[in-house]
Amino acid sequence: MKLAAKLLKIFIIGSVFLIVVIFVLFGFGDKPINELKQKYAQAPSVFIAVDGMDVHYRDEGNMADSLPIVLIHGTGSSLHTFDGWAAALKVNKRVIRMDIPAFGLTGPFNNRQYSIAHYVDFIHSFLLAVGIKKCILAGNSLGGQIAWNFTAHFPDMVQKLVLIDAAGYPLQSKSVPIAFKMARTPVLKNIMTFVTPRFLVKASVENVYADKTIVTDELVNRYFDLTLRKGNRQALVDRLNLAEDSSAVALIKNITQPTLILWGQQDLLIPLTIANRFHNDLPNDTLVIFKNMGHVPMEENPQESLVPLVEFLKK
Repeated sequence: MKLAAKLLKIFIIGSVFLIVVIFVLFGFGDKPINELKQKYAQAPSVFIAVDGMDVHYRDEGNMADSLPIVLIHGTGSSLHTFDGWAAALKVNKRVIRMDIPAFGLTGPFNNRQYSIAHYVDFIHSFLLAVGIKKCILAGNSLGGQIAWNFTAHFPDMVQKLVLIDAAGYPLQSKSVPIAFKMARTPVLKNIMTFVTPRFLVKASVENVYADKTIVTDELVNRYFDLTLRKGNRQALVDRLNLAEDSSAVALIKNITQPTLILWGQQDLLIPLTIANRFHNDLPNDTLVIFKNMGHVPMEENPQESLVPLVEFLKK
């Protein structure tokens, strides 16, 4: 009996010690928004009030372009994921991109509701706020799911659609970033809102790249820093714990806009089988597969992934 009590005491003390060590090493508070803005919101970044939020966005390039391209990033990312594309496209096109709520510098929705319908309404409000009546709409992953849902609900506002490793069909992931797994795990999902190791962020970024050797410290630091924006960690948990609803996929067959589907063949999060589903269901599309890219081709290899987009824009 005494031995059992002694072992229990040792276990409790050891557990408390381990928890303290974890908090000391990996417990990070929110980074001040002004500090993040100074680093990640230099010109041409601006902010605009939309639905009670201060939305971070960039509006660059040819302002005389009557049909701008609007770029929507995915889960855990930010408008910076399109830096390479924007640098090339803005020479001739007007290019608009924003940090969607829950991510980047925009921060969470005020009501913590992260349904696709809410995101569609947000994009509608944002486009009206910046004076866009019609555009070419492009999105990656979650951003792609928002883009095709927006097109289905506001067809008059979208001339062309670009889907980059887009979400929407029931997931058949071969590998999921560890941060996504933790955000869906009881207890761990609560801990990760204030314990966020940088190596966890690095592993999650590497998971969506085909070539992990090009994941730089600068890239990881950006993802890590913006994760620590106030409210973003809880927002990630809120978003990833929504019940999956694929009922809207019935709308895809009704999307008649010319659509370009871009997909990394090495995408383990949303595999190539999903690209083929989009290709089969969309009535007016072109599918381009990048053999040596993963889930974020526009970030992993902006030069190569941009080639089919430029051709698509000329048509």
